[in-house]
Amino acid sequence: MELVQRVDEYGKPAWIGLMIISFILFWPAGLALLFYIIWSGRMGCSKHKRRWSWSHGTDGYSEMAKPFSRSMRAWSRHAPASGNRAFDEYRAETLRRLESEFDEFQDFLEQLRQARDKQEFDQFMSSRNKTVDTTPAPKNTKPEAGGEQPEA
Repeated sequence: MELVQRVDEYGKPAWIGLMIISFILFWPAGLALLFYIIWSGRMGCSKHKRRWSWSHGTDGYSEMAKPFSRSMRAWSRHAPASGNRAFDEYRAETLRRLESEFDEFQDFLEQLRQARDKQEFDQFMSSRNKTVDTTPAPKNTKPEAGGEQPEA
């Protein structure tokens, strides 16, 4: 691994040069070196890649729909004109209608999630209250110091 550390000291140009020389001398070695460079992240390709995070949102669908919604709106604004004015107006109106239906559907899904969460919470509270009510409260049989005796 001393070779790897030495090449790392010189940076990316050294890795590229070594890969080119490997391809010239023995192409399978060059190919193996190319795969190693990509796999190890030495070129920095995988460090800046965006990853989709499913940890946000309640079920991941709302997070998945946001980029789609943004890309759909961006496309509708920058769609090339067809040259037929009637068709362009029809397309613009249809896309506006689809966007509004998409937003309404997202609101509907959010309401369903809230209703489900409320139902689950109410169910939890009712089961919790049942367990609290069924456990007998401890009776204080000893008189308190300085206090009066409880009446029977």
